[in-house]
Amino acid sequence: MSAPEHHPLTKSRERITLLTLAGVQFTHVLDFMIIMPLGAQLMRVFDLTPGQFTVIVASYGCAAALSGFAGGFVLDRFDRKRSLLVLYTGFGLSTMACGLAPTHHWLIAARIAAGAFGGLSGSMVSAMVGDIIPPARRGQAMSVVMGAFPIASVLGIPAGLYLAGLFGWHAPFFMLAGCALLNLGIAALALPHLRTAIHGHNPIRQMREIVTHSLHLRAFAVSIVLVMAGGCIIPFLAPSFVANFGLSEANLPKAYMIGGLATVITTPIIGRLSDRIDRLHLLTFLSVLAVGVVLTLTHLDTATLPLACGIMAAFMVTMSGRYAPAMAMVANAVQARYRGGFMSVNSAVQQAASGLASLLAGAFITTRADGHLLGYGNLGFVSVGFFILTVYFAARLRHAAPHVAHAGLIAPVGPKNS
Repeated sequence: MSAPEHHPLTKSRERITLLTLAGVQFTHVLDFMIIMPLGAQLMRVFDLTPGQFTVIVASYGCAAALSGFAGGFVLDRFDRKRSLLVLYTGFGLSTMACGLAPTHHWLIAARIAAGAFGGLSGSMVSAMVGDIIPPARRGQAMSVVMGAFPIASVLGIPAGLYLAGLFGWHAPFFMLAGCALLNLGIAALALPHLRTAIHGHNPIRQMREIVTHSLHLRAFAVSIVLVMAGGCIIPFLAPSFVANFGLSEANLPKAYMIGGLATVITTPIIGRLSDRIDRLHLLTFLSVLAVGVVLTLTHLDTATLPLACGIMAAFMVTMSGRYAPAMAMVANAVQARYRGGFMSVNSAVQQAASGLASLLAGAFITTRADGHLLGYGNLGFVSVGFFILTVYFAARLRHAAPHVAHAGLIAPVGPKNS
């Protein structure tokens, strides 16, 4: 039985649903992001090398990748709301376990559990956006949900770092668990009951069709390099500000706050643009800007606080801005009957790419005796290569399916698997 391309809601219900999904996504984003600004503290407390720290970062992504692939077999069998509430409960409990971890090995175990539940529930958020928003408005809708990124930067990370400074690295995870509990209650009340379960669902056939369709493969390629471009820079972003730029740990929240505020302003603008102009052209423009920012960021040896804040703002704006046009293209590449499984697999490949990017970063970065990070410049060139690949694979996707990049075009029914 085929699912409708989207389930129309009233404007007010649509807005409430998107804001609720953004709240859920906020905790996912913050859970992933908070570990990196805590890097300097965690490496000091647990006496970790940069390579050991990247294992902690990568464990979340690798677990999310495995669980996301498994979810591709079964998630279209269940209604979205029920799946999201169950998975999000597991995410909240796992995040609490991160705060209770007594050693870095236990922290890795808890991060694996959080990644497994968080990756799956994050894919349900993306699938629900596709369920309720027509293709012509998905760019702006994606920007609402992705507004979780700047909000996490403006409010979440500074609050987490402030709590970590007062009570230790455990405190941000307790804060996250509290936010997850609050969101769980709101989601249970606010999210609509959509009949998205596919009757007569055959898991093996469904997964085979998801992972072999040529259009899906092109979309997965876009998702992978989209994440890799920033993912290889982000793990050592905060440590580089401290060790290389000479910024104090106390000033890190200021840099993240300025960057987040800039992104709060630009994210909805970019979202609206992605529904009005060619999404590939917008993605290309933002990628070119990001290349300049990354090359500057990775080759500076020192920076004042204002310059560091400016670089952080430019980095966040260009990195997060690429996601609205790119993810709208990816979401429009899949039919509704595959949406849950496809988004789960897409989340899996993104998380795997994030984990691989973290490990790649760890392979490039070493530390001098004075703590200065070496190899960040070379890593910047690697990042530039992934920006180029993002535009290339997005162009291939648009060539195969022009409707993904143009809000006014409608997807053909039953695209050929060629």
